[in-house]
Order: sequence, then C-alpha cells, then structure tokens
Amino acid sequence: MRFCYLDESGTEQLTGDTSHFVLVGLSIQGESWKAKDAEISTIKQRYGIRGAEVHAGWVARRYLEQERIPDFESLSIADRRLAVQNSRDAFLIKKAALHGTKAVQTDRKNFAKTKPYIHLTLTERRQLLQDICGAVLAWDDCRLFAECTDKRTFGGVAPRTSPFEEAFSQVVSRLHRFLDDQRPREHGLLVQDNNETMAARLTHLMQEFHDRGTRWTQLPLIVETPLFVDSSLTSMVQVADVCAYATRRFCELGETQLFNLIFPKFNRAGNRLVGVRHYTNREGPSGRWCACRICSEH
Repeated sequence: MRFCYLDESGTEQLTGDTSHFVLVGLSIQGESWKAKDAEISTIKQRYGIRGAEVHAGWVARRYLEQERIPDFESLSIADRRLAVQNSRDAFLIKKAALHGTKAVQTDRKNFAKTKPYIHLTLTERRQLLQDICGAVLAWDDCRLFAECTDKRTFGGVAPRTSPFEEAFSQVVSRLHRFLDDQRPREHGLLVQDNNETMAARLTHLMQEFHDRGTRWTQLPLIVETPLFVDSSLTSMVQVADVCAYATRRFCELGETQLFNLIFPKFNRAGNRLVGVRHYTNREGPSGRWCACRICSEH
C-alpha cells in the first residue's frame, strides 16, 4: 500500500497573486512512513521547531523585523525570539494607534503564521527547506507527481474545469498509472490537508472518479476517497507542501535551489518524465515555447 500526500502551492483563482497553481502528490510506501516521519521530526528538532508546522511559503519569506535588529545572528535563540516579538508588538501598537485595531488584523494573522520560525535567520530557514528536500531526494521509494498550471494561459477567462480539479485529475491519473506498472501491483490511498470546503469538493470528485474514471483511466487501484488530516500534525503533508512550493517557485521564477533536489523524484517511464507537467502555451523570452526543464523532459 502506498500513501500519496497532496498539497498545493499558489492560488487557483485566476486573479490571485501567483501566476501558477501547483498540486503535488508525494507518494511513499506505507511501511516506510514511520522512519520518514521520524527523520522529518529530527530535522525540525535541529532547527528548534519540532512541534511546529512547516509551511514553506511562510518559512522562506523575509522577516523585516529581524533585519532591523542589530547583530541578530549573534544573539541566542531566546534573545532572538524576544527581540523579534518586541519589535512586532511595538509595530502593532503604533499602527493600531494611528489607524485603529482593524488595521492590524492581517498583520496579527501573518505574525502568528511565522511565529514558530522567528528565531531562525533567513539563511537558516532556507537551509531547513533544503534539508527537507534533501531527505526527499534520499528516499528510494518516494515518487512525486505534479501538475503545474500557468494561469496566464487562460487569458483571464475561467476554464471549463477549474485549475484545482484539473490538477487533481492529472495527479491521480499519473499515480494510478505508476501503481499499475508495479509488479506486483500496488494500491494507493490519498491523504490531503483537512479543509471543510475542500474535503467535500474532493470527496465528491473522487466518488465520480470511482464511478466513471478520469478522462484518461479507471482507478481500481486507488482506495477510498481522500483521507483528510490536520497538516499541522502530519509531517508528510508538510513535506508535500515544501515540494509544491519548490515546484511553483521554479515554474514562476526559475528558482532551482530547492527544485533541483526534488526533481529526480518525479516519476519517469524509462528516460521520459511522466510524473509532472507544466501546462502553458505562453512563449518564453526567446519567443519559443516554454523550454524549462519540465517541458524539455516531459
């Protein structure tokens, strides 16, 4: 039995603040889960965040408060946390006094999301993500599946099938093809971060797939509808989040530091890359169709 942990990066809305929407499935053997979970816990403990959720988008961004603190890198962990928290509190008090308490609601939410990592420098946080991607690279039984959608392709007109549903259909179909190619054949169970709206949507979609199949294949080897879990308590969903982030940043910005570590884990059929697709009809800077590493090897 294989578990396939799903997570996305970017927004599926065409008007969102990302040009791409990416859905990644991280597939591992069920019997190897415990060792991998322990490995990720060890990595997180090394950075002082063992009980925290790793959300790559919040980990990787700049924390301007840190950059204003003199000799931040030379401070102890406790002093780093205290200095950043004091800086944030002072900012909220000042902004609320000038513009009212409602003006700081978003800031409070953002600060809460990054609070577990405020003792880590930007370099340390980026190294944390690299260590997680390095662990994925070393997992022999791991296979990645992904759909990367360039939303600009649609020219601002909503497609008939939403980017999320199309990506889900693509990823599940590729996973099933992989399961069917194994000898003996394997079965797979999908695991997704729990979101009440998304849970109902995906459960209904998967029920349709079980009844009629996707556009490409029937799914006899996929067990049940997705299992929904709390990502803050499930390390493998967090790892899938890091992989999705790395993939989106590569497609949007050409960033390779993380992507190059996980790229070998995308499923292949011989020498052909079949586990991931970059869906775009936009021309690149040279006036040719996209020649990124995904498109070149797909």
